[in-house]
Amino acid sequence: MVHDAPVTEDWPLPAPAVRELFRRGAEIALDPRADWVADLHTAALSGAGMRPVAEDPVLAEGARRANLANLLHWATANVQRPGERVPVYVGPEVLDGARDLVRRGLDHIGLDAYRTAQAVAWRHWMQICFTLTADTGRLRELLDVSARSITTFIDDTVAAVTQQMAAERSELTRGAHAERRATVSLLLEGAPLPRARAEAQLGYGLTGPHTAVIVWSGSGGTGSDQLEAAAEATMRAAGASRRLTVVAGAAALWVWLPVDRAPEVAAVAAGLAGAPEVRVAVGRPGTDVDGFRRSHLDAATTQQMLTRLTSRQQVARWSDVQLVALLTADPTRAEEFLTATLGDLRHADAAVRDTVRTSVQELGSVSRTAARLYSHRNTVLRRLARADELLPRPLAGNAVAVAAALDVLRWRGTGS
Repeated sequence: MVHDAPVTEDWPLPAPAVRELFRRGAEIALDPRADWVADLHTAALSGAGMRPVAEDPVLAEGARRANLANLLHWATANVQRPGERVPVYVGPEVLDGARDLVRRGLDHIGLDAYRTAQAVAWRHWMQICFTLTADTGRLRELLDVSARSITTFIDDTVAAVTQQMAAERSELTRGAHAERRATVSLLLEGAPLPRARAEAQLGYGLTGPHTAVIVWSGSGGTGSDQLEAAAEATMRAAGASRRLTVVAGAAALWVWLPVDRAPEVAAVAAGLAGAPEVRVAVGRPGTDVDGFRRSHLDAATTQQMLTRLTSRQQVARWSDVQLVALLTADPTRAEEFLTATLGDLRHADAAVRDTVRTSVQELGSVSRTAARLYSHRNTVLRRLARADELLPRPLAGNAVAVAAALDVLRWRGTGS
């Protein structure tokens, strides 16, 4: 158990007037501007070696929750007791993030986020301080005590998280779960692990077909029982009778099913009706050890795409999103592609966009398009004519690109 850092008697307090400035500044920090929070998160995830964390939606979201929780804790403490030493915050956001990093073997780099976020927090805090007073003497003292407060809080936090990680690492080195996680990690890294030994440690055969699944939640409130229920529903939808499951974090499961066909999206989604925060990414089926590895990597790419696009879809299969994942890997270029390809059609009525996409899928057949959309032929013709008015180039000469761009929009969330 991690305990709060003690507030020592030798902690010097600033003058009452400066403490009041500190309190006023902390009140502003309690309601941080959105761009400041975004800067904080960007810095935390762009530090040295943080790429494995930044690319994993669950780990990245955990880092963001921990950073924001620490910021608000520090600000709240200084509203209540301005200028005093701030005790460490060891709430669930921080502890769950630490556990997840250890479970993935990334604890050696995870602490970088605290140091890089500290520099950004200090820069924005200085901006607040300069709005509080024009008295250079008081400002100098305010900045001095602020620097000591922030640095000490981060030092104490890193020490507490390091202690928690050590305890978690000790726990993980014991038992079958630890052995299973270690074996899966070696297989995914392509290590020359003897097949028989790996199968014995996993209790799962590596010969034959595999379809990998990642089940996760982007919110901190989803219980492990909901994740397990989602994994079970996916297994049933795939027609599998067993599964290999690895706990990848407090909010993520890695699953392998011994089947050669990805489950239908509708069948999986039906099993998630009671868990709206749970998401499922399905890789393409593969065979033997290489298929075990590749299917998981495909599922991970699908997971990253859903998160990157803030997609509202609960379930996605690699086979359905492969093109969209490639097109949106670079967000800036994806925006340029959508604008150049769709023009004003991008903001047109959804019925017009759906008609265009269906028409391309039906190779321009108005009759088949109308049948699929349960619409009258004249309605389809009218919508296609409207689309040509909105597109930068006629649909007939750019159908493939237009369909791809519309597919990107279909997977994107409203905020992306």
